[in-house]
Amino acid sequence: MKIRTFIASLCVNIARLVVGLTFIFSGFVKAVDPLGTVYKLQDYAEAVGLTSIAPSLIWGQDGSGSWLLTALSIALSLFEFSLGIAMLFAMKRKQTTRTTLAFMIVMTCITVWIYIANPVSDCGCFGDAIRLTNGQTLLKNIVLTALTVLTVIWWERMPRLISHSNRWIVLHYSACFILVVAALSLYHLPLFDFRPYHIGADIKKGMEIPEGAEQPEFKTTFIMEKNGERREFGLDDYPDSTWTFIDSKSELIKAGYEPPIHDFTIERVEDGEDLTDSILSAKGYTFLLVAPHLEQADDTYLGHINEIYDYAKTNGYGFFCLTASGEKGISHWINITGAEYPFCNTDETTLKTIVRSNPGLLLLKGSMVVGKWSHRNIPVEEIEKGERITEKSTLLPQEDLVSMKLARIMMWYVLPLLLLTLIDRLFNIFNHFTHKTQKKKMAKKIVAGNWKMNKNLQEGVALAKELTEVVKNPNCGVIICTPFIHLASVAEIVKGSAIELGAENCADKASGAFTGEVSAEMVKSTGAQYVILGHSERREYYNETPEILKEKVQLALANGLKVIFCIGESLAEREANKQNEVVKAELQGSVFNLTAEEWKNIVIAYEPIWAIGTGKTATADQAEEIHAYIRSCVAEVYGAEVAADTTILYGGSCKASNAPELFAKPDIDGGLIGGASLKAADFKGIIDAWN
Repeated sequence: MKIRTFIASLCVNIARLVVGLTFIFSGFVKAVDPLGTVYKLQDYAEAVGLTSIAPSLIWGQDGSGSWLLTALSIALSLFEFSLGIAMLFAMKRKQTTRTTLAFMIVMTCITVWIYIANPVSDCGCFGDAIRLTNGQTLLKNIVLTALTVLTVIWWERMPRLISHSNRWIVLHYSACFILVVAALSLYHLPLFDFRPYHIGADIKKGMEIPEGAEQPEFKTTFIMEKNGERREFGLDDYPDSTWTFIDSKSELIKAGYEPPIHDFTIERVEDGEDLTDSILSAKGYTFLLVAPHLEQADDTYLGHINEIYDYAKTNGYGFFCLTASGEKGISHWINITGAEYPFCNTDETTLKTIVRSNPGLLLLKGSMVVGKWSHRNIPVEEIEKGERITEKSTLLPQEDLVSMKLARIMMWYVLPLLLLTLIDRLFNIFNHFTHKTQKKKMAKKIVAGNWKMNKNLQEGVALAKELTEVVKNPNCGVIICTPFIHLASVAEIVKGSAIELGAENCADKASGAFTGEVSAEMVKSTGAQYVILGHSERREYYNETPEILKEKVQLALANGLKVIFCIGESLAEREANKQNEVVKAELQGSVFNLTAEEWKNIVIAYEPIWAIGTGKTATADQAEEIHAYIRSCVAEVYGAEVAADTTILYGGSCKASNAPELFAKPDIDGGLIGGASLKAADFKGIIDAWN
């Protein structure tokens, strides 16, 4: 049993770690590059035909950019990051694991469609940081879904890293962090540049294909016509000259090595001349103004762009505007800016990959990327100095090493969270020991006997007399709960002794035509001070529901009785690891509605149903674990001080032989004793365990 429990705990916490970190990473890389996610969402929208149905929502009003997809991109990164943090810290465990599973089921279904239909070559789940094939994405989602199922099944085995009272700090701080990262990346450039055009990248080298690399294979089909008949031919059966060529098509049948940069070309707009090699082979510096669509380009900083061009012209540096726009877009840009620099055509996707800004500025030295700026950060102050560019020039951005960026994230996000977690844990440890000390001082120790349906009146009176003789000055409270017929007689016997009296049940009605029932008022009139409610036998044999028990508790308290309220799980529930869920539900269903003042008259008795009358006993550690959990549930509702003052009894085949070990546990305040309470010697042996 212990080995199975250990393995289950190990598996679920490994699963929690893997799923949590994956979601955190996925959310972070999306926040770092929100526009990259927007472009991917646009690809998906185009694949399912949304661009023709609602083009303004996908591409934005007048093609100016979709605010809806930008908001969705940030929301998705916030959702994934927050869910990962909640999973990692085990916050709202039940809700978090189920939400994660629902999300993974949806994403797995989507990736099944992507794998079959192949609308995009990369799902974009990790942005440009890690590119996965559609098959790899599907496998990844299947594995994550399986791991998430483990967390749903055994969510209670995931220990919390942060207390309930401080989890809001972690969630809100994480949300603020990811929103700030996304905002900075949108306003400037991505915090981390995972694309092949990052500062320090050599574009020429990125285009090279290593010697011996596997080449892609294509199947070419020729469409030919003769005498009004059209047919398709391959290279092997190409027809004679009597056939007229109509068209040809090529189909990739085997993928080969694809270099990181495979679609970078620069063609002059005027004559279509390919300037790629001449620009990348230039000895000096070249500025590239990158604007995928000049019609949509932000013209707020036109003056800065023109200053850069004048600076380049003065110092003999190249300056080209790369765009995917046609003549209309270029003419529009020239009209509003007075641009005199040459315009070149480059693939739209390539331009969006080069820089996440429209427009953005790239500085090359030969084919090496040495500078990159958003249109909001063009370095006009540096160029106004008029100095030529050198390796030590302030114009060149200082290389921002990944290690430095990670250090800043550690300082502003990870370190504060670690400190909060450490302080929270230390505070909880301190509270735990304080709580133990308080509990030892405050929670009343009780041994209560439950005679059940045993002993006739004469036998019961005799047993009560014997108990008053052997139980003298006990170190705990002693209660005997007898059948109704004994109450009045036994009350007279125990009056003035160390023993208090309780009933085994009372009705859920105050009075009336309920033949055979005994009301709480009647019980109180016999001289009894306590009543047992919620016993598993009453729940099972007499179908007492939480609603019925709630009525009984209210009536008992209203008539001045203290309640010994029983909770506990069955063997099947214990084996399914649902004991915590069961006892919490039983408390919530019948007694957690009470006021703090009413709660002072409640004693909780935990009785594992599988250990009642079976001879089986929960180990001391098992009993202590769930008693501590019950106390924590009480603390959530009424506070730590009330929880420390609450008496929680163990009721499951407790005997004189095992009572000392059970009672030594800090959260076990005594026992509710069944069979052993019917013999004075056995009952006294359990009471003496407190000595």
